[in-house]
Parts: sequence; C-alpha cells; structure tokens
Amino acid sequence: MPANLQKIVESVDARKDVDKYAHVATFEEISDNDFNLNIPRYVDTFEEEAEIDIDAVQEEIEQLESDLVAVRAKMAAVLKEIER
Repeated sequence: MPANLQKIVESVDARKDVDKYAHVATFEEISDNDFNLNIPRYVDTFEEEAEIDIDAVQEEIEQLESDLVAVRAKMAAVLKEIER
C-alpha cells in the first residue's frame, strides 16, 4: 500500500487528531459548521513561508547576469571561429 494511503488508514484507525493532517470532529462541531466537511474548517494546514532575503536574491541576479555576459562573449568567440 502506498505510504500516503497507509497514513490515511492509520489516522482513521487511531481516531486521533494529527497536527496539520487529521481531526476527529464531533457531531456538534460538524453541526456548528452547517455540516460543511471542507477540510480547512477542521484541520489547519497553513505552513509559514520562509522569509526571502531580497538583498541576497538581488546579488544572485547580478551574479547570474554577469555570468551570462561572460558566456555570451565566449559563445560569440566560438561562433566566430566556426565561421572561418
């Protein structure tokens, strides 16, 4: 059985809450949600995104652009040799 299916079966068999994965809702809880069984009403799956270092990204872009200029110069030289 694939691992994801195994995890589902184990979660159902255990009938326990699993953080960010499973929740055993009571009838009252389901009723309070107007019998809406959308997962986000019962399981918080939100994951905080990693903060992006804008300065580091800008430095990487500048380095890549510099590398591109060098590669284009080499490519132009090779193409010039091939033309001869």
